This record gives sequence, structure tokens and C-alpha cells, in this order.
Amino acid sequence: MRMLLAFLALFLFFSCNSSKKEPLETHPHTNDLIHESSPYLLQHAHNPVHWKPYGDAALKQAKNEKKLIIISIGYAACHWCHVMEHESFEDSTVAAVMNKNFISVKVDREERPDVDQTYINAVQLMKGSAGWPLNVVTLPDGRPVWGGTYFRKNDWINALEQIHEIYNNEPEKLIAYANRLEAGLKSMDLIHLNMQDIDFTTVQISGILKNLSQNFDSEYGGYKGAPKFMMPNNLEFLLRQAVEKNDIELLNYVTLTLDKMAYGGLYDQMGGGFARYSTDEKWHVPHFEKMLYDNAQLVSLYSNAYLVTQKELYKEVVEETLNFISRELTHENGGFYSSLDADSKDETGNLEEGAFYVYNSEELQKLLQNDFEIFKEYYNLNDYGKWEKDNYVLIRKRSDEAIQNEFKITSEAFQQKKKNWKITLLAHRNKRSKPRLDDKTLTSWNALMLKGYIDAYKTFNDEKYLAAALKNAQFISENQLQKNGALFHNYKNGKSSINGFLEDYAFTVEAYIALYQVTMDHNWLDLSKKMTDYAMANFFDDEKMMFYFTSKQDLAIVIRNFEYRDNVIPASNSVMAKNLFQLSKYLEEKEFEEISRQMLKNVLPEMEQYPSGFSNWMDLLLNFQSSFYEIVVIGEMAPEKIKELNQVYLPNKIIAGSITANNGPLFKNRYSPKETYIYVCKNNTCQLPVHDSKIAIESINKNE
Repeated sequence: MRMLLAFLALFLFFSCNSSKKEPLETHPHTNDLIHESSPYLLQHAHNPVHWKPYGDAALKQAKNEKKLIIISIGYAACHWCHVMEHESFEDSTVAAVMNKNFISVKVDREERPDVDQTYINAVQLMKGSAGWPLNVVTLPDGRPVWGGTYFRKNDWINALEQIHEIYNNEPEKLIAYANRLEAGLKSMDLIHLNMQDIDFTTVQISGILKNLSQNFDSEYGGYKGAPKFMMPNNLEFLLRQAVEKNDIELLNYVTLTLDKMAYGGLYDQMGGGFARYSTDEKWHVPHFEKMLYDNAQLVSLYSNAYLVTQKELYKEVVEETLNFISRELTHENGGFYSSLDADSKDETGNLEEGAFYVYNSEELQKLLQNDFEIFKEYYNLNDYGKWEKDNYVLIRKRSDEAIQNEFKITSEAFQQKKKNWKITLLAHRNKRSKPRLDDKTLTSWNALMLKGYIDAYKTFNDEKYLAAALKNAQFISENQLQKNGALFHNYKNGKSSINGFLEDYAFTVEAYIALYQVTMDHNWLDLSKKMTDYAMANFFDDEKMMFYFTSKQDLAIVIRNFEYRDNVIPASNSVMAKNLFQLSKYLEEKEFEEISRQMLKNVLPEMEQYPSGFSNWMDLLLNFQSSFYEIVVIGEMAPEKIKELNQVYLPNKIIAGSITANNGPLFKNRYSPKETYIYVCKNNTCQLPVHDSKIAIESINKNE
């Protein structure tokens, strides 16, 4: 035991100081990434390192040659991944060490979230934290023995040489540590079947919120400290809780956060869309990469917040963000690309983080001329907005009204100025070298964006949002969804690949349910059921009553794990639990509701201790705790009535609609050829039907 702990300490010392496809052809001593489609892997295709893609061929080669494996994981938009590539992986001295003693494997974490999760868990166990680039050394069988994130060149070389020496002279030490680490990995996502008889109505959300609120930043919103992530599903839950409990203080915290995020440099003030996170506590300086999944969720969040507050700022954010998505991240076939890089070429041709997005005072004066003074005040071209090399990140501190009053300008005139500024500066910016695009299409992230478009359509009733949603839903169903209900994870260059993960099923089912609610097209509900049935057959564990992240059709990577803690993206298990809850209402599948209930029971003990990682689960808890409504609209005017219902923030409901007679579970014997009726139902009991959507909404609010 003491020897193993000493060995771990040695590793920590070095770390601190220093369908699944195969390539078309694998060459033992060449860089084989040129055969891949991932932009991230292709970025490394000309490194002197003999990179292999992750797969059976690389693992088999390691076993045959009895070599340790280097697994290096990143993604195309990752700034520090590019830094380590330039410093180390493009260096012939580093490559010589790696090529001689190791089998080196490059992984795009977005293509292979299963590989990423296994090894990021391992590094978290070793070091207490992890991130990207993620670099791990494993035994030839893939079990990790050492790892970390970004390493400087000399530290990387020294660490690899030390590990190779231990492997040559005392391999039993590495094997013993791998065994211990494997046991630790198995315990990280260990799910216990909770057999207690729990009444969810007795669970005190207020106590959980008190625990969560201790980290609220009352000045800038979000959570205290830096870096600062946006955590949209946390804010979705808090928004719902604030509205349903009429908690003004909590609602003020949510709107403060949304305001500050929209005001900050984190938000692209000229081009729309959000960067991945802020490096400081003020949402000022972003880490400049723009990810599809962040913007997808934020479109949903700001759309819902607009329903509650009617703040024009939130409408502006949604419109500009969707313009960005349409302009920069949308393929002509309706699919969405993954991200834009943090780095772009500066005026000298060197890659620099944020170069595309920042401005200096001189160029702004030249472009804006007489408007420069008001622009300067509005976007803080001062010490508050200054970044590096005399450049400014555009950031707001004050409302439009405050600026209008100071400069004695009407609202109409100021809004026109803003519009002109954005047209001028966006055109100027587009002459620069653009950030690199990661043009692969991921099913899970596309489904998040699909739901973002649906939520924007529900709120703002803009037909172009629905058109974009339908086009993407059709793209997924035609390219990623197979006849048996299975999904592919990846799409690139006309080819679908990589067996889907639970996140693909969870988010696509969720989006298709949402699409049914605005279109009344039962095909989307049928496809949701088909994918759910496939997930039940291939991902569900009958003993633990939870879903594995990977299908039983695929080999486990060290272990087969459950993803159940919500993060920046909600956990696939929490989304599936909510899907089952909703489908149980639509399809009268009582078993689905019981599974959803059991999944929630399984995570409840940890949820009460660590609420920040369970916000989407808490949203499901509210469904069980309070009234949940099925609103059934049937008759010729059903589409119009549903649009009216969607103009009100009602998160505790599903909507079903039909313009004709329908024998489905929610419609039977409810059609009248001359009338359009709205039925408000709860626990299989319906109120008398009404014609007016306002009356239906009032009846729900009266019962709350």
C-alpha cells in the first residue's frame, strides 16, 4: 500500500512539474490521421508523431509490440490543445520519444465522448481536476496509469521518459496502480438502486436551494469565482422555481445573470452568439471558442426568460444568436456544425486567441466617425473594456435607456445606430482571417439546437425558426436515424458514422417531443417512441434502473459507465428520465413513468448533497411534486390555440393537438366537427373543455 501511494505521489510530481470506424489502412510507423474526417484529428495529421485514431487497430498494435499507449484528447476549438500541438507534437525531439517508446492515439472528445469520459475521470482521480488537452498514458490494454492536461515540452518529455523507465524495469508497479485506478473508476459513477418508498412531495427544495445559493454571485450573477461558465440548465431550473413559487429574489438573481451574460464580452456584441466561458468573474474576457451546444441551450433559456419578463434584451439575444447560427454553423442540408475555434490568424499570419473578435480604438474611430463617442461609452472603450495589445473586448455595463438619456437621443434613433454599428463592424471583421470551423455534425448537439429553434418559435412565433427546426429534424431522421431506431453519432462529408451514445437518444427524443408539440405531427412522437424503445433495449440496466452511456453493442472502454450528473450540458440520464415522464403522459405507458420515478429516486441522496450537479433532475422533481398538466387541443383552430398557449411560460405541461378526429390516448371521444376544444387534464382527470386559451391558462394558474 505504502509503495503504491509513493508511486502515485511520484506520478503527481511529474504531472505538476512538467458504427466505430477504423482508418482505411493502418501503418505501424506513420501518422494515420490523414484518413480521418474529424477536423481536430486532421489538424494533427501532419505532425511528426505517429498518431493513430482510437480503435481496435491501435490497441492491438500496442499489445503486439508490448508498448504503453499515449491517449491525447482534445477538440478543434480548444486553444490550449493548439498550444501543446505547436510546442510539443510538431517538435521532432518530442515525436522521437513518443514514436520510439509508445503507441500514440489522438482522440476528438466530441466524436468519442465515451473515451473522453473514461480518461477524464481517471485524471480527476489522479489529480483532483481535469480539462483539455487531456493526456493519459495507459497500459497496452488501455487501462490508465498516469495523466494530466497541458504540459510544457520539457516536462512532457521528462514525464514520458520516467514512465517508460518504470515500465521497462518495474512493470508490476504500473500494473498494480492500474488495478487500483480501475477500481476507483468503477466507484465514481456507481449507482445504487434506491428501494426506499419516497414521497417526492416531502423533499424540501428550499433546503437544496439554500445550499445552492451559497455560491450565487450577487454582483455579476452566475456562481462566484472564475473562470465562469454559463450553466444554462441550472438557470432553467431556477427560472421555473422562481416563477412557480413566486420567488422575486430568485427571479432577480436569474435575470441579473442573464443580463450580465448578455452585456459581457462573453457575448459577441457585433455578431451574436456566446463564447464557451468567461476567464474572469465579470463575464468580461471570454475563452473565445463558440460551441453549438452552449448557444443551443442559451437560445432556449433566453426565449423562456422572455416569456417571463418581456425584456427586449432577451429577444435581441435570441435573434442575434440564431442569426449567428444560421450564418456560421448551418449546412445547406439543415445540419448544424460543431464549433468555431478560439484562435484565428492575426495581421502577421500567426494564430492568436480572440484575434477575430477584438478591436483597437484607432480602427473604431475610423469606421464609426461621428458615432465613436457614443459607441465608446456604450461598449466601454476604457480600462474596463481593455484587453491586450491595445485591443478592446466590447462589453456593456449600462442599459440602452441610460445611454439614450445621457446622449439625449430617442430610442428609435439609438436602435438604428446600434443596427448600423453592427452592420459596419461585422463587415469589417469579416475581412479578417476567420476562426477555423469544426464542420462535423453531432446528433446530440444538433438535437439541442433543434430544441433551441423550437423554443424560440414558441416564444416569438417567427416562422423561419420553425422552418429551420423542421429542416434539421428531417436531416436527423434521414441521415442519423436507422430503421430499427438506432442513431449514428457523427456526420461528415455525406457519411454517418460512430454508433450513437445515450446523449444522442436523450436529446433527439426530447427535441422530437418538443417538435410534436408545435406541429401536431404525430410522426415526431412516433419516432421518439421508436428511439426510446431502442435505448431501453440497448442502454438500460434492469438492475440499476438507469441507462449506460454506451450501447451494449459496443465494447466497454475500461468500464461501462452511467452519465447522471448534470454539467454545462444536462446528463443524458436526467434527460431520458424527463423524456420517459412525458412519453408516459402521451402514450399512457405507466411503466415509463415508474422508470422515471425510480431513476429520480436513485440520484436523490446525491442531489440533496450536491445540487449544482442535479439541476435537470430537480426540474423533474418539480414535475412529481406539483401539478403537471396535459393540455389537449382538438379541432380546426388547434394550431392557432396552441400558438396562444405557447405565449405563456408554463413549464409544468405537455401539449397535444389534432385538427381531426383522433383515437390516440389523449384524444379519444373528444372531437367535435364544428368546435375547437381545449382540455386541461391532470392525473387522468380533465376539466370541462373551453374554447378560449386564456381561460385554459387561468384555470392552470388558479390551481397552482
